[in-house]
Amino acid sequence: MDEKEMENIYAIPANYTDSGKVLGGMLSLRNIFEALVLVLIAGFAEFKLIPMQDNVRIVIMVVTLLPTALVALMGIDGESLFQYIGHVFKFVKRRRRLHFRKIGDSREIKK
Repeated sequence: MDEKEMENIYAIPANYTDSGKVLGGMLSLRNIFEALVLVLIAGFAEFKLIPMQDNVRIVIMVVTLLPTALVALMGIDGESLFQYIGHVFKFVKRRRRLHFRKIGDSREIKK
């Protein structure tokens, strides 16, 4: 008798990689923590350092803190904001500068 190989086929749910995420996989915990830290630090600094009326202070805080929080929550290029900033600094530190001679340059090697 021939025994048939049994293939086990499993359906992989769409959210199997959503561990460590909030709101149905939309936000990661790291991004939420970074946004919270940025908003608290910037908000405290703006609250203490802006020497204006409360209405003006609130408008300035809304205009500056909401975009900061949204960018930190979304992240950039699939990474958190601080990871992206770290990659930018690493690129600037390690970048290479290529120098090419112009055609007809007087420093050209003569034979």
